[in-house]
Amino acid sequence: MDQSTFIFGVDLDGVVGDFYGAMRRIAAEWLDKPIESLSQEVSYGLDEWGIAEYGGYDRLHRFAVTQRNIYRDMEPIQDAPATLRKLSQHGIRIRIITHRLFLKYSHRTSITQTVDWLDSYDIPYWDICFMNDKGAVGAHVYIDDTPANVQSLRDQGCRTIVFSNSTNRSLPGPRADSWLGVERMVMDVKEEWTTGTLDLFGAEGFRPGKNRI
Repeated sequence: MDQSTFIFGVDLDGVVGDFYGAMRRIAAEWLDKPIESLSQEVSYGLDEWGIAEYGGYDRLHRFAVTQRNIYRDMEPIQDAPATLRKLSQHGIRIRIITHRLFLKYSHRTSITQTVDWLDSYDIPYWDICFMNDKGAVGAHVYIDDTPANVQSLRDQGCRTIVFSNSTNRSLPGPRADSWLGVERMVMDVKEEWTTGTLDLFGAEGFRPGKNRI
């Protein structure tokens, strides 16, 4: 990992982009149901919406990407673009890390929509990585909302902030409920890195269950 620049590893769906809000609107159309009938309190996989009998999550997701341009048209989460601009101005290298290529035969569509969306909201980034094993990319601190991703990163010793939503309430902190909280936590880790007190993998690094980074 590059040690000359502080790197912030940023997930997109459910963290920077309002993926679940956008998917709820698309699912209402796909299921031909009133949007009010689809709970906003969902788990990973969206089982609460009864999508299994219509083809399941993968089929809904493919429709959302290839027919409704979800990666291009979703709204950002409040304060996310502005906060990322501020962090970038502090010399933090924003590294986007997303697993959006899990759908076969739609990689070009997914990549194009993603880059267009980032540019349309003026979200700064130095790198964009489309991959599942986010810890292999390398960052000083990560943010993610998917329980399996958070657990995998923490198992690898990576300092990871949980961005709170209904899919991850069982995960221990540290967590942020808003991007204003993200900004404070990332700046705290950067300060440790600047002063040489940041321990990424040792006993004084991330400790599950404590609301600290």
